[in-house]
Amino acid sequence: MEQAKLILSGKEYDLPVIVGSEGEVGIDVTQLRNVSGAITFDPGYGNTGSCKSSITFIDGEKGILRYRGYPIEELASKSNFVEVSYLLIYGKLPTEDELTRFKYLLTHHSLIHEDMKKMFEGFPASAHPMGVLSAMVASLSAFYPGHENPEMKELNMIRLIAKLKTIAAFSYKKSLGQPYIYPRNDLSYVGDLLHMLFAVPSEKYEVNPVIEDAMDKLLILHADHEQNCSTSTVRLAGSSQANLFATISAGISALWGPWHGGANQEVIEMLDLIAKDNLDYKKYIELAKDKKSNFKLMGFGHRVYKNFDPRAQILKAACDNVLNELGVNDPLLEVAKNLERVALEDSYFIEKKLYPNVDFYSGIIYKALNIPVQMFTVMFAIGRLPGWLAQWKEMTDDPSLRIYRPRQIYTGATVRPYTDLKKR
Repeated sequence: MEQAKLILSGKEYDLPVIVGSEGEVGIDVTQLRNVSGAITFDPGYGNTGSCKSSITFIDGEKGILRYRGYPIEELASKSNFVEVSYLLIYGKLPTEDELTRFKYLLTHHSLIHEDMKKMFEGFPASAHPMGVLSAMVASLSAFYPGHENPEMKELNMIRLIAKLKTIAAFSYKKSLGQPYIYPRNDLSYVGDLLHMLFAVPSEKYEVNPVIEDAMDKLLILHADHEQNCSTSTVRLAGSSQANLFATISAGISALWGPWHGGANQEVIEMLDLIAKDNLDYKKYIELAKDKKSNFKLMGFGHRVYKNFDPRAQILKAACDNVLNELGVNDPLLEVAKNLERVALEDSYFIEKKLYPNVDFYSGIIYKALNIPVQMFTVMFAIGRLPGWLAQWKEMTDDPSLRIYRPRQIYTGATVRPYTDLKKR
């Protein structure tokens, strides 16, 4: 076995080297503290592998994203969100019978307990939908206690996928002051989500297939993304044996942040800023190029993908289809198109690899559908849920699971005597 060598205070330590199935190399420091008394220091865990996982593979340099070995391009063009959810959770594509059963369970567990409506009523209309979503998901543990045996674990995962879209739609209707729309058993998962979001009791709602297809792709593209902030939060919370609903609630709260799931909201806020400045997108293009400026083009470039975001290439076509289908005339969308054109043609953006990413196109699609900005991250959470569940299942099924317990380098005061209040 290949080993790495660490020299510390004149002593040498041999550390095992782990190689993943795609050639990723990691130095195993599991026993480092025991043998040397030292720990590694890695703020933000940017260079730390917290687990082994067989769920998602990313190569940021080459623009590769695969779920369980399947390229995201193939899944987005040939599969659907329900099938991808099954793939992530169970590790394989379902047979026809398995998919039929899975769809049936998702459909027939989509209702939420009527008592939960009273809880919705307790939130003010101004409550952020992500706060409502997190609280309501945590409250499911009161209605469905226990998750110790495998059958209950599977059922609770299915309950979460089925009910999250209902909870999300109810929180949206609550913010509008509109009546809640109950799920329908005759619609697809995504079609039912759109129905609960946009239908009103006095009118018949027909699901637009172009919009349904775009939304389905959005959910697929967001379904998992390796050990990001919210996924790591799910693993961290779940490692304590917290119940599944509380664990996913923690992940939702982590996703809420503008540095994570709120990025597409920042895209719309940026477009709104430009629109209010006489639609002068060229001014902001120049500001983005100016090193002395603090302005940053939101939705361009990506921390993980160094050359291009494979999800954005897929979503661009879906975005164009939605805009053509709806014929939306919105100044913000016009600004977005101009920014996109410049980013794809301007030598500065090409050299810096500041291409439109998935947040850019998802923000535009949500805006075109009249989904409020505050709901953007909720939609993200619906898509990311199967990935969270797959990661949680993988972790809790591991017999060697241990509670997550990061270390620290203490930099505070050394020992000092207590001073009596009158002498301070």
